[in-house]
Amino acid sequence: MSNVPTVSEDDSPDSAHTVPNTKHPGGAAGESAAGSGADADDGNAGKPEADEAGAGDAEGDAVNADEADGAKANGAGTDGAGANGSKADGTGTDGAGAKGFKGDGTGADGTQADGAVAKGDGAGADGAKADANDAENGSATAGAAKTGPDEKEKAEGSPEAGDKDDGEPKDPFGAFGPEPELVQGRARRITTRSGSALVRFFAHEWTLAAIGSVLLAIVMTWPAVRHPATTIPQDIWDPTLQAWQMAWAGHILTTDPLQLWHANAFYPDQYSYAFSDTLLGYAPAGMIGSGPEAAVVRYNIIFIFIFAFAFFGAYALVRQLGAGRTGAVVAGAAFAYAPWRLGQAGHLHVLSIGGIALALAMLARGHGFSLRRGYEPEKRRWGWVLGGWLVAAWQISLGFGIGIPFAYALLFIVLVTAITWGYRYALRRWPSPRPFGWKLFLANLGGGLVFAGVSAMMAYPYLQVLKQHKEAKRSAEIISLFSPPLKGFFISPPESWLWGDAYANARSTLGWAPEMALLPGFFLYGLAFAGLFVSVWKLQHRILLGSGVLLTTILAMGSNGPAQGDFGYMALYRILPGFEGIRTSGRLMVWVTLFLALLAAGAVSAFSDRAVELFSDRTQSDNLDNRAGVWRVVTLIPLVLVLAEGLHKPGPNPEVPPAPVAMSTLQAPLIVLPTSELFDMNVMLWSTDGLPKMVNGGSGFTPDDQEVLRLNMQQFPDEATVTQLREMKIHTVVVLREHAQGTPYAKAIDAPIDGLGITRTEQGNVILYKIDG
Repeated sequence: MSNVPTVSEDDSPDSAHTVPNTKHPGGAAGESAAGSGADADDGNAGKPEADEAGAGDAEGDAVNADEADGAKANGAGTDGAGANGSKADGTGTDGAGAKGFKGDGTGADGTQADGAVAKGDGAGADGAKADANDAENGSATAGAAKTGPDEKEKAEGSPEAGDKDDGEPKDPFGAFGPEPELVQGRARRITTRSGSALVRFFAHEWTLAAIGSVLLAIVMTWPAVRHPATTIPQDIWDPTLQAWQMAWAGHILTTDPLQLWHANAFYPDQYSYAFSDTLLGYAPAGMIGSGPEAAVVRYNIIFIFIFAFAFFGAYALVRQLGAGRTGAVVAGAAFAYAPWRLGQAGHLHVLSIGGIALALAMLARGHGFSLRRGYEPEKRRWGWVLGGWLVAAWQISLGFGIGIPFAYALLFIVLVTAITWGYRYALRRWPSPRPFGWKLFLANLGGGLVFAGVSAMMAYPYLQVLKQHKEAKRSAEIISLFSPPLKGFFISPPESWLWGDAYANARSTLGWAPEMALLPGFFLYGLAFAGLFVSVWKLQHRILLGSGVLLTTILAMGSNGPAQGDFGYMALYRILPGFEGIRTSGRLMVWVTLFLALLAAGAVSAFSDRAVELFSDRTQSDNLDNRAGVWRVVTLIPLVLVLAEGLHKPGPNPEVPPAPVAMSTLQAPLIVLPTSELFDMNVMLWSTDGLPKMVNGGSGFTPDDQEVLRLNMQQFPDEATVTQLREMKIHTVVVLREHAQGTPYAKAIDAPIDGLGITRTEQGNVILYKIDG
């Protein structure tokens, strides 16, 4: 075994680099507000507490001008020797040496904070060096920030503990936030101005992750991008409805926002925009372009975006929690391209889950929390907390089918966190008080209020719909009808390239295969199972994640869970507001997949770290450094397997039926015949040309009054139907000859109209009836 330290894939630049304190040029821990990690209002500024492992809690104040045996340490200023109470002789918490002194490393970190001459022996938990470039630039921090019993597993010099000897602090997720500005020399400033900043931006981990997620989404959703103006993914029903939803939101918010919930479809019903999940969060896209073609292009772009966003959100969450890049990539692929999602390709609101993962990542980042390093108060950032709540609010605006469980999950996290923090703080279970901080409290309060306000704004029209249309409520019988059995979690949807044909017979045994074939991936199951035993996560976290898989699986089974779901989903259905509006419990598969992905990420990260460690030893002895890339590629095998399960069968997307008539030229309100739930979804897309008020509309339920009208209109034109249309103030009836032939509405093609007081004209295959008031 070589004595050369190994380099983990987790070593990434930290955002804790700071502009030096001009009052104390030799110091390292007097950080600015952007880099210190702790707010000044947290009450730790200027307190040399021996049990704090951070690099100083004040915002740029002199903290610990340490002395060695009564003599002032060389370069004492802002933390002249070590961080938070460390002494030059190495007997403090960090065991860090000041300029020219050697730190014995007998403290918690054994870390050297100066980066010039001092040397840390590293006998503590981390054994890491914080070689921080130039001491006179003040960019050195105090090495590894987290100490204590939770970090003992890193003491053996694992890739996670061994750090780069290149002057970069060791927060693997430091790149999640924008890097603070460094003080640069003249040559560096000239280079930056000449373009290196742009190069650094495109080489940044998060830029690469974003670009990579989009490119991968284009490949995995092909051919959505091939003919974006004429084809649409999956089928021509629900996708055309959702294309209309985005168009309506974009149009009405720029013309008459107060009429948002009273859409042009389902006339004369009110709150018709809330008849199904609205996708309101995509309204900004709906403001670009107009008409059916623009609506289809917009839909295809958003369709690709949601897969990229799901991948990126899961990647960000896993990196924040402490896994390596390879593990995060595998988790992102599993979350975005799980086989069950192929069967939901026509449900944009079900596929839109990226905001869930990203909001959790941002909230964890802002609170300084990760699974690997626990709670690190010096890394709190109120801006990330506020941003996390805003992303969560945007996610809830897409609809309640996915949003309601997410809202309750956030509420559960808030309650557990508050109880845990209050218990530990009240009983002083921490070595020293770790105040929450007013900035963090206000960010949570403000962000939580925004989230609650958006949720209430979304809930009000849905409550009105339930009040006016009792048929909109999902009965227990409906829930049971769509509840998947346990075997459904091992059956692939037909769209799967790898497993679709193999499970055709198994699917035939399911009551409603489109909502019951919920395979998240056999390779994902295997990686998650391995993650229970071999992982970078601690044992207690693996147990919690495994319990999360079990619990969410039981909930997703609905009435097929234990005791007919009475101790699972059906209990939530009866107790918690909002669950009665969700049609199928199987959509909780989002959470099953997320927990599986986290377990898999822990296993893959552990494998990757071990591979890098072994290779480092081998190349040291064999001088085979040029083969490092081969070992890196080997660690990507799990990614290839997960993506293979996420491939859909080849074949063109269906063409969108063109509008048979320019809807903007017709006198509204109007009705198009024939009319049915599915066909009306096409009519809704056509109506994006002018968005006239019309009776037609398809959604998650059929209003009783619409059902009655559809039956009556099978007799049109006759005296009874004409009278009814006059009472409803309908001015135009559009009959599509090709679609009406062979249906109960065929009578409207050429029936006599004498004595009815209406007129009939023809425009090609379209027959127009004018009904005068």
